[in-house]
Parts: sequence; C-alpha cells; structure tokens
Amino acid sequence: MRNYDNKQEKTLVIIKPDGVQRSLIGEIIKRYEQCGLKLVAIKMLLPTRELALKHYSTDPEWALKTGTKSIEAWKAKGLAPPINDPIQLAEKVRAQLVDFISSGPVIPMIWQGMNAVTIVRKITGSTEPLTSVPGTIRGDYTIDSYQAADEDKRAVRTIIHASGTVEEAEKEIPLWFETSEILNYRLISEEILYDANLDGILE
Repeated sequence: MRNYDNKQEKTLVIIKPDGVQRSLIGEIIKRYEQCGLKLVAIKMLLPTRELALKHYSTDPEWALKTGTKSIEAWKAKGLAPPINDPIQLAEKVRAQLVDFISSGPVIPMIWQGMNAVTIVRKITGSTEPLTSVPGTIRGDYTIDSYQAADEDKRAVRTIIHASGTVEEAEKEIPLWFETSEILNYRLISEEILYDANLDGILE
C-alpha cells in the first residue's frame, strides 16, 4: 500500500464528564469509527487537577486565541462579552475548564487516519453546541451555549475535547498516554480506504 505512513495522522479525543454521565461513549466511538478512522488507544480515568492544568495550557497563544474566540462569539450574537481583555477572559475560561474536566471520569482516546484532526473536528461540531449543525455530535446531543455557561459561571458542556491542530495533538497525546499504550496495527478496511489501486479485491 503506497504512502501508508503519510495517512496515519493521530489526534486526541477526550469524552468529557458530561459525555460519560449521559452514556454517550458508544455513540461517540461509533461516529469516528464509521467514517474510517482507527482507534489506537483508549482508557478511562479520573483526571487530577495537575493533569487538567497541563492539558489546558498557559501558552500565551492559546490564551489569546481562546479569549478572542470567546469575545467574537459573544459579539456575533449582539451581546456584550463579560470581559473585553482576551487574556483575562481566557484565564477565566481555563479555570472553569480545569474544574469541569477533573469533576468526573473521562475517556481519552487516540484516533488515527488520513486527516484525522480535521475529520474528528468536523464530526464533533463547533465549540459552542448551540451553533453546531445537526449531524455533528455536539449538534445532535447537547443544547448548551456560551451565554448559559457564563450565566451559570461554568464551562460549556461540549461532551468532547478534540485536538484543534496536528501540532496541538502532538503536545496533548503524551500528556494522556504513554508510548506503550498506543497500538500499532492494521485494519482490513484500510486496504479500501488507502490502497490506490484496490489491488486484490477481485479473486
């Protein structure tokens, strides 16, 4: 199979406490599995606050991006954001995210395949469930919004965390998995997905 190694991008997915409590684990796995991605690592754990703090980075780029995105989402709805400084807003968001992801059991997973990061993000839906389109996991299974979360002073219940970029996935995966926990194997379906000529289909 040609260029097989180039088609094995990895991404991190975490089913958050709300997804676990709502018994959506099987449905979420099915969505990613049916599109052709391969599950190469999975476990269940209760994250420590230390792990949660490492996951939600203090990187200035993350803070600026997260805070700016939150402010833009508020303004797009014609509402005034609670804080206009993106860095300050991001720190507030980070504290809420840490509280939430460490509040109960989670299911971290690594999915592998061609364009895995982009495919997972597409299936998962946009960060705010309210604006996620029907057919996505967030669009189908949750009704939360930035506004409701801010009014309740909590994190948005998004069901899932999914790495936003390949670089982000490369940083996040080692936080949640040892190298020995990531399996290397082939699925029969990969011959259909990745073999350029479908050699061997006809006997």
